[in-house]
Formats: sequence, structure tokens, C-alpha cells
Amino acid sequence: MGQRTPLYDMHLALGAKMVDFGGWDMPLHYGSQVDEHHQVRGDCGVFDVSHMTVIDVSGAQAKTYLQLLLANDVERLSEVGKALYSAMLNEQGGVIDDLIVYLTDFGYRLVVNAATRDKDLAWLHLQSMDFDVQLKQRSDLAMLAIQGPQARQKTAEQVRQSAAQLIHNLKPFEGQADGEWFIARTGYTGEDGLEIMLPANEAVEFLNDLVGAGISPIGLGARDTLRLEAGMNLYGQDMDESVTPLVANMAWTVAWEPAARQFIGRNALHQQQAAGVQSKLVGLVLEERGVLRAHQVVRVEGIGEGEITSGSFAPTLGKSIALARVPSATSERAEVEIRGKWYPVRVVKPTFVRNGKALI
Repeated sequence: MGQRTPLYDMHLALGAKMVDFGGWDMPLHYGSQVDEHHQVRGDCGVFDVSHMTVIDVSGAQAKTYLQLLLANDVERLSEVGKALYSAMLNEQGGVIDDLIVYLTDFGYRLVVNAATRDKDLAWLHLQSMDFDVQLKQRSDLAMLAIQGPQARQKTAEQVRQSAAQLIHNLKPFEGQADGEWFIARTGYTGEDGLEIMLPANEAVEFLNDLVGAGISPIGLGARDTLRLEAGMNLYGQDMDESVTPLVANMAWTVAWEPAARQFIGRNALHQQQAAGVQSKLVGLVLEERGVLRAHQVVRVEGIGEGEITSGSFAPTLGKSIALARVPSATSERAEVEIRGKWYPVRVVKPTFVRNGKALI
């Protein structure tokens, strides 16, 4: 038996097919993964993401500590509520985890991945030893993501007036507190929407209100196809500790200035740049029938080989798509080996769908 979120029993009552995900018993779908995918793209749906780890960082040196720990620079968070996406790197420049950090009135709030919880916490505590900081894991919180073009409007209709006003006023990539709730305009689907952290003992009632208002529950299956269409990386597949941000389509998350800021992994990234970055993460589109899957070999004529890191059928597009790490010289065409046969694929920027619109 895996770990369970406060909403486990409700998932069963809603007819979820439960699966193991990073040691957690989580809903894969509630009937039809494809229908759930279209529901989020066309309207909105609600995900239980309470397995994610929330860590509050406070203390006199919290900012200095995070400037060492993260490849992106929390100095960019100019006012309370602003959010930043960043990688947390090891000394070799490999990605320990990707995360979101919010500037709050008490310090900072980190949201990290579920499957990496233990190693993340160990790394955070190890690096904090020389700093005046306090780390608090918020296991008292649950987290729901409501995603889709109607997410903010429909959610605002189900919450108290102060929370509704906050939802209407939030800018993209911003999170603000309303009492014990923390409401952020962030997500993992390529659609507008919210991620709401709230006391765990209030989660069942809130999810019940949302479902009762016609906001469909959505499982991890659709979450994966939605994020793949949006070109968003999945830790453990598209990047890990052996992969740097420079080859994971995350170079934009590395804050090189000011040059005096010595974040962990900076020297290794400089060395990789100086030697020449040999590979890149791209999008692939299969124009013929078939399904692209992780670990299939990608062949680029006259250049070399790569590998698919994430692949699936894309319901919005009606085609199979993938993220793949390929030689840097790769241009517009490649081939993928599927069951012993080679199929032509189109190489595109690794963002296929955003805000319901196809970009390929």
C-alpha cells in the first residue's frame, strides 16, 4: 500500500482507477482518460496534486540560501506573490529537481515533485547548514489544481468572496494567501488555471463542492498527455541528475547575471557551454499511424542518434507526439524506430499546444 492523500477515499467513491505513482496511490482516470483530457482543454477539471511537497523557507538568510541553491535567481521575485520556475542542480549541473518558488510575506514557499521528496529534503537540509534559515515541510496542506479555460471563473463561484476576488485579480505565475489558503495562477497543462493549497482537513469538502458544481475530476493519465502537449518536462523522464538544463530545454531558467552569484552547478554549466552543448530537447510529430514512446531510438541522417524521453498520442492533435533528446545539429526531419521499423517524424519546437490552440 502506498501513501495516500486526504482525498483517497473520495477518489474511490468517484470511481477512480488507482495506480502507484512515486509511492503514492493516485487516480489514473475516472473512466476515460481521453475524455478527461478534452474536458480540461475545452472547459476545466480538477486534479488532486496533494502528493506534491510544499516546503516553507524562512529566516534572515533565506534569500541568500536560495540564491545558492537554485539556478534561477529569487532576486527576480520583485514583490510578494511572484513565482519563479527553477531547477535545483548538483555540482555537476544535473537536475536534482525542478520546482516553483513563491515569494511570501514570511519568506519563500517551494513546491517540489512527489517522487523526489526524500532526496530533495535531504539536499535542502544539507545545504542549509551554513545559513540562518528554517525549513518547514507543510504536510498539513492538501493541494488541488483546477485547470482549463473556465477554471478561474468556475472556481471563483465556489469559494468565499475574498478568495474569489483574489482569483479574479491574480496575474499568471502569481500566488497569494487568503487566510490559510494559498491560491496560485500556475499549472501543468498549458491552460490557464489555479493551484490551491489549503488545510488538509478542508480538502474533501472543497473537492466535493467543485465536483458538485460540474468541475470534473481528472486523473494522472490526462495530466501526462496535457503536459506533454504543452511541452512541459516530467522529472525522471525528460531530465534527471544526469541531465543539465542546457540539454533539457531549460536554459531559459538559468540566471547567469549577476556574474558574482555562485549557484550550485554554475561552474559545470560554464564548462558544458565552453565545450559546446552536444544535444537538445526537441518535439517530434509522427505523421503516420503509430505511437511514439519513451526510449525509442531517434535517427537523424548524417548526424547521429538520439532518444525519445516522453511520448504519447496527443488527443488535442489526433497525432502521436514526443519529446526527444537529439544531436544539436538536428534540423527539421528525423526517423524513429517503432517495433523494428523506421518511421519519419517532423522535428518541431517542444511546445505543441497552448491555451487550447495547436502550435505545430
